[in-house]
Amino acid sequence: QVQFVESGGSSVQPGESLRLTCSASGDIVYVETMGWYRQSPGERHKLVASITSAGSTYYVDSVKGRFTVSRDNDKNTLYLEMTRLRPEDTAVYYCSAERVVLAGGRAMFNVWGQGTQVTVSS
Repeated sequence: QVQFVESGGSSVQPGESLRLTCSASGDIVYVETMGWYRQSPGERHKLVASITSAGSTYYVDSVKGRFTVSRDNDKNTLYLEMTRLRPEDTAVYYCSAERVVLAGGRAMFNVWGQGTQVTVSS
């Protein structure tokens, strides 16, 4: 099986920074695209940033210039460096992958972690 575990969430003041980590475990051999989503109370998950195995990135407009997504392909680990945090960044952050290729040629789709809480307030 495959498991994603997010970590690094915390309570910070506006303008501060955080680094989120998504650690993937299991017999993973390849993950094409990984992304970060966030969810606030009463809202659905929203894509914040994503990155392909080749390094192509996407950011939602509200985080451009402030967030940086990266990955370690050897460790199947996803990162989100968040700077100049704002109260509106407060949410539970999830990592996800559309397709995870496993040892033996199997694949899993729409894999999600349990989320990590980020709270930005003064």
